[in-house]
Amino acid sequence: DILVAGQLCDCDVVVNCQVGDPVPLQVKLTNWSKHSVGPFALTVMPYQDYQNGVHNYDLQDAITFVGSNTFYIDSVKPTKDSVYFGALLFLYTGDFYLNIKFHEDNCSRELPLSWLCLPSVHIRATEPVA
Repeated sequence: DILVAGQLCDCDVVVNCQVGDPVPLQVKLTNWSKHSVGPFALTVMPYQDYQNGVHNYDLQDAITFVGSNTFYIDSVKPTKDSVYFGALLFLYTGDFYLNIKFHEDNCSRELPLSWLCLPSVHIRATEPVA
């Protein structure tokens, strides 16, 4: 589950926020398997979609994280979940997306580097209302 500014997100939701206000981000990983999973690294990568097949990930002047954009998860037991909190600060107006990936953080396994990607989250940053 992904919550942005307290709003549950899926692929059809656009979350609106204001430039200059911290936007809370919550990602909950639930383990529905019969075995413990982990360790992982959860990475949040913001980008802009130019609608022509190009994604701009070079946004250090437009978005900043309050804290880190990477969270480390030791393990998640069967039927349990693990919740990670962060915040984003948008410095300019525009439509932005969050690419959220879970990377295996254990070199002894054979899984691809990035093996679980959640649907992108769409955030629209607007000017503050005076």
